[in-house]
Amino acid sequence: MSETALGETARRIADANRTAAASALALAIEALRRRDLEEATTLCLQALGADEQSGEAWHVLAIAQEARKDFATALSCYEAAFTLLPDNPTVVLNLSRLALTMGLSEVAEKLIRVLLASDPGSAEGINNLAIALNAQGRADEAIHLLRTFLERQPGHPNLLNTLGSLVADTGDLEIANLLFGEAVRMAPGMASAAYNLGDNLLVMGQAAEAIVRINAALDIPPPPEDQPAMVFARAIARLSMGDLSEGWKDYEARNDPNWPGFIRNLRTEDVWRPGMSLTGRRLLVVGEQGLGDEVMFAGLLPDLIERLGPGGELILAVEPRLVGLMARSFRGVRIEPHRVGEAGGHRVRIVPGVPEGGCDLWTPIASLLPELRPTVRSFDAGGGYLTPDPERVSHWRQVLQETTPGPRVGLLWKSAVLAAGRKRAFSPFDAWAPVLRTPGVTFINLQYGDCEAELTMARERYGVEILHPPGIDLMQDLEGVTALSGALDLVIGFSNTSFNLAAAAGAPAWLIAARGAWTALGTDGYPWYPQVRLYQPTAFADWAPVLGRVAADLAREFGGAG
Repeated sequence: MSETALGETARRIADANRTAAASALALAIEALRRRDLEEATTLCLQALGADEQSGEAWHVLAIAQEARKDFATALSCYEAAFTLLPDNPTVVLNLSRLALTMGLSEVAEKLIRVLLASDPGSAEGINNLAIALNAQGRADEAIHLLRTFLERQPGHPNLLNTLGSLVADTGDLEIANLLFGEAVRMAPGMASAAYNLGDNLLVMGQAAEAIVRINAALDIPPPPEDQPAMVFARAIARLSMGDLSEGWKDYEARNDPNWPGFIRNLRTEDVWRPGMSLTGRRLLVVGEQGLGDEVMFAGLLPDLIERLGPGGELILAVEPRLVGLMARSFRGVRIEPHRVGEAGGHRVRIVPGVPEGGCDLWTPIASLLPELRPTVRSFDAGGGYLTPDPERVSHWRQVLQETTPGPRVGLLWKSAVLAAGRKRAFSPFDAWAPVLRTPGVTFINLQYGDCEAELTMARERYGVEILHPPGIDLMQDLEGVTALSGALDLVIGFSNTSFNLAAAAGAPAWLIAARGAWTALGTDGYPWYPQVRLYQPTAFADWAPVLGRVAADLAREFGGAG
């Protein structure tokens, strides 16, 4: 919710005649400032009842609906306001910002360019245009736009903040630090800049300093809609330092409706909370976040089954592709698929096989962590907890023995989700050269998604054929991936769904992770999977030494053993 927009609208109303519509609208703005969104909506509708052609009323109603996250209705209201107030720059900026929120970056760009044609000095317009360009994959153009504007008109902390974010996404974190730092110096009350500085330090592996900066942002305080993302980032920082007690508390920020990745679970039963008895209860546990997270957090289930006792019942809802594997791995647990969709402008998750009242309590699976994994020592030191199909494991062993010399090493090098910020956690493929050149090893492709370019590079540049296993869909056939992993001598790669499946099934695995990866929980190992060997850079994105160590260890253990 933009205080600038509200202030500008309030000034326009104050200058207008004191009609019934204007009076109701002035009260609506006060309600918005109190964050009483229902009252603001009611008053806006009253204003429109008195004057349906009030562009300001449509504008304030749009702001209220956007704050309620009813983006579809907000968009319609902004469009009505724009029709009535085409020359109002605040309406155009708000409409363009909402278009960006809804993923309509090309629409946003067109709107902003119309505004800038009449007001080329609009810093907010330049800021929104840069964001729109970046959303279209035109990061270089966005960075050039911001730098050029700031060279002509320095002194815009908001633009420095946005430029810092774009530069950070390119991997130049030191320059991003300077930009965020300057934005904080110029505008000490800008919570977003203080937070971005902290988040940037976190990516660089400076977790302690990151927490200081994030706390400073939270103390300002930021708008309520921005707080969950900041608290979640602090959770990652705390967990990366091994502070599980405070880290798990902050990790609950993902269940706040304002968290960027929030998905509303449509359940009416009571939510289980840490400290509540589990003995004899019928508990629905719902998988969450990504597929790899669902697999990793499934390591909690054996302890949870013990807590429920013989009189309890566990119902586990997972992504549909995991149902068969989980059913085989956790006998006696009822496994149901969950579905994610859209309802009322919100992302929602449902469990069709568990009707209302079908359980005593329910919980997102990661909310069990404070109870079942309060310390690093509470992690299970045993073997794998997933059970691959033994017939398919035998099938793959036979296929590999008949078609490839050993030893056989599975490779994974990226995630299916590689937005700019996430991409920084993965090495470029050409950094794998020393690993690929290890003599005597046959490499098997476990990388799902489009990886033809990397396979071609390995073949043409390094003379190495990374063999694609025949007759398996690495994206959809998760049972097959798990079985194939069980037939390999080793799996090496970054953390993605396939790596988690292999490690959770107990396969020998070496994990390459970014510096300060939170899932290491401040240790030199990997508590989620005790057999996993962890490799991390000592400096941000300094991948060459890491992959050099992997290559040396691989040669020592398997090189020339064919």
